[in-house]
Amino acid sequence: MAERRPPGSGSDPGPDLAPTDEEALAVLDALEPGRQEVVPDQVSLARRLRQPRTIISIIVPIVITVLIVVNVQAFDFELLANAILSADPVLLLGAFVVYYAGFPLRGYRWSLLLAGAGVRTRLRDATEILFISWTVNCLVPAKLGDVYRAYLHKANYASSLSTTLGTVFIERIFDLFAIASLGLAAGYWSFRSEVPPYVQAILALGVVVVVVLALGMFTLRNFGRRLLTRLPVPHRVIELYDRFEAGVFSIDRRRVPVIGILTILIWSSEAARLYLVVEALGFPDVHLGISGAFFVALSASLLTAIPLTPAGLGVVEAGVVGILTLVYGVPFTEATAIALVDRAISVLSVILIGSVVYVLSPLTKVRAAGPQSGTQPAA
Repeated sequence: MAERRPPGSGSDPGPDLAPTDEEALAVLDALEPGRQEVVPDQVSLARRLRQPRTIISIIVPIVITVLIVVNVQAFDFELLANAILSADPVLLLGAFVVYYAGFPLRGYRWSLLLAGAGVRTRLRDATEILFISWTVNCLVPAKLGDVYRAYLHKANYASSLSTTLGTVFIERIFDLFAIASLGLAAGYWSFRSEVPPYVQAILALGVVVVVVLALGMFTLRNFGRRLLTRLPVPHRVIELYDRFEAGVFSIDRRRVPVIGILTILIWSSEAARLYLVVEALGFPDVHLGISGAFFVALSASLLTAIPLTPAGLGVVEAGVVGILTLVYGVPFTEATAIALVDRAISVLSVILIGSVVYVLSPLTKVRAAGPQSGTQPAA
């Protein structure tokens, strides 16, 4: 069982830590127990943010979004500004609180998954590491925050990086199952027997996601290693896969109901945030209701699974505005106001608060240089 390393143990490389996509495989290999130490430059978030690819992934969707908004004749900038400035601050605060209440739930769920892999992690540490990784995901594309989450856990608990990545992977599987299933239920509940064509397409996508996930997990469990051994890959890749698979399927079956309930609560907080945002803006012609808020919020979350831009920048906003206008008949300006305020809470606030946590947290000050005295690496 991996033990908690004291913060600041070993050489302190500073808080600039986050793997780049070109170096992810090297980092995965190097951070395994018994491997060589990873130098700070290999996992520099500052370096990643300076890369042209990252800058382009942030700027391009913003420019495209602005051009679309400017060229839509029905868009009213004055109405947008007035709607946002006159929003009910109490309800906006409620949306903020409900959303951030989901992070301890996510941290607790991840700690249960880690415990199943033989790594006991303090709830505070699991939540803090997870929140910092979300900040990274909001700044860089390709979900590299998930790799960084496993790196931070490795750095502080001397655990197997690939096993920890397995727990992150199964967590994402739970999320996608919940998003698709709850989205399907919300869609049918919201529209009853008269399901619009656009909604039918989204519901069909949800069904496809559930089927693909089920088949993927079945294949991974029964044929994953067998298929990998038939490929011309180095033996170390198979070793890493074995640890990864151990993390994916190490879940304690007795804890599945608890993890399922936590997952439902987590995604309910996402829907509640959007519902409160809509109520705070107070548009008289917008009536989503709880089921509508679930459907829109979960459909938007499904779009973040496409890691083209940081936090789905541009893609999610377009999806939310599209669903609100095409499915619910919300005017374009009002739909844009809803999307902007909602994303300000779910993305912008995470970047601002997460950046402070990132700099101040002792968990980002530890270098993954192999187990310190008194610690044992996870199997």
